[in-house]
Amino acid sequence: MPERRSGAGLLFEGADWDFDTLRRTYDAMEVIARDDLGLDFYRNQIEIISSEQMLDAYSSVGMPLMYQHWSFGKHFIHHEQLYRKGITGLAYEIVINSNPCISYCMEENTMALQALVIAHAAFGHNHFFKNNHLFRQWTDPEGFLDYLQYAKAYIQRCEERHGVREVERLLDSAHALMPSSVFRHRRPPLLSEREARARERMRLEEEERAVNYLWDALPVSRRPSLDDSDLRERKRAMRLPEENILYFIENYSPTLKPWQRQILRIVRNISQYFYPQKQTQVMNEGCACFVHWEILNRLHRTGRLDDGTMLEVLHHHTNVIAQPGFDDRRYGGINPYALGFAMMQDIKRICVEPTAEDREWFPAIAGTGDWRGVLRDAWANYRDESFLQQFLSPKVMRDFRLFACTDIHEDPWVTVAGIHDERGYRAVRDALARSRDISVREPDIQIVDVDLQGDRVLHLRHFERDGVPLDRTAREATLAHLRHLWGHGVTLEDVR
Repeated sequence: MPERRSGAGLLFEGADWDFDTLRRTYDAMEVIARDDLGLDFYRNQIEIISSEQMLDAYSSVGMPLMYQHWSFGKHFIHHEQLYRKGITGLAYEIVINSNPCISYCMEENTMALQALVIAHAAFGHNHFFKNNHLFRQWTDPEGFLDYLQYAKAYIQRCEERHGVREVERLLDSAHALMPSSVFRHRRPPLLSEREARARERMRLEEEERAVNYLWDALPVSRRPSLDDSDLRERKRAMRLPEENILYFIENYSPTLKPWQRQILRIVRNISQYFYPQKQTQVMNEGCACFVHWEILNRLHRTGRLDDGTMLEVLHHHTNVIAQPGFDDRRYGGINPYALGFAMMQDIKRICVEPTAEDREWFPAIAGTGDWRGVLRDAWANYRDESFLQQFLSPKVMRDFRLFACTDIHEDPWVTVAGIHDERGYRAVRDALARSRDISVREPDIQIVDVDLQGDRVLHLRHFERDGVPLDRTAREATLAHLRHLWGHGVTLEDVR
């Protein structure tokens, strides 16, 4: 039975918008987000920016408030040329995991598109940021914007004092090591802006007070050898092995100056910010797409949005969740927006209208009717690989025509390991979940030893997974950056 239309009238008509219209539409969407979907989100701050500002934010890893680096300018020119030629579009919005949650929307957007991106970012992403356990554990939304502002000002002062080229060389090497410079198994130490400034002052005072000529004065040949107990104690004191490479270099490099150590700390803190996002892309985008879909459809059913607006919303929504086929030239893998949204919609269907297959696969939620509670629980307590393992249904696998393959290096052929049968569904689900596991997608490289009173050579170990080695060119380039930061020799051992 169709929902009764409200007498409140349309929120807007046509493509034009002003800030009163934005406020009125935001207020209507907020009521649905809180009262109907039960979302819990940070206070919102909507910023309207130009296409050039959006390009600038694109280029600086999605951070409108960011320090300067030559690579950002390179990316800006690349994206600008593609955009001006009409080869590619720009993101509809950029959202920052902070409190208040800041959503950047382009001023060129029509009012229908503004409504879509605000529902998507200000309510969908915002709720996910605030409630997902990974973001709660690994990020600091209260102080992140202040820290970015501090980082930008600090690096600018370093450029004025030590030269742009010197700072850029340091940032080049630090950026190369960012993927291997996060804490994965223990919570990173979080410092407020005030604490960061206090540490900066202490380091500058120490720099003026002490000069580390003693490192080079120690005669290597006369240093006594260490027995196993001394070696174990040395590793224990430095908490080896260490997975966060920049963190170790920042604390133990014999050659870096205090201002250089602080810049490394800034880079690794920004890398840590993106760590939860890399683990929840399917869930995060799926949550945001589902939320904007539910909110805008509810507004349309109650007469707050007209048919023309809804057609435009459907056009943009369809573009976002499109999944090209494997033989399409646009194909770049599984679209996380498409998969995430399909799974959120499927969870709602399983809760409301389950089939016999659903009751067999999902006995705890099938037919309960509480799809809002199930989704909120999933958004809070899972990440991509565990979410796929728990909620990927045979129906979604059939809709996406998924199957599993086994590619063994020694074999000259690829084996189909999972098709659409009982055993095959589980093989497909396992394979897809594994492909979203960050511990599988990124190399496992750890610092395992260094003798700071000896040759000071930094020893690293790469643990190969599934027999996949590191790319030779990238390996040598990254080691060169590592030697630049460490100031002494570096070795990297591959272990299968």
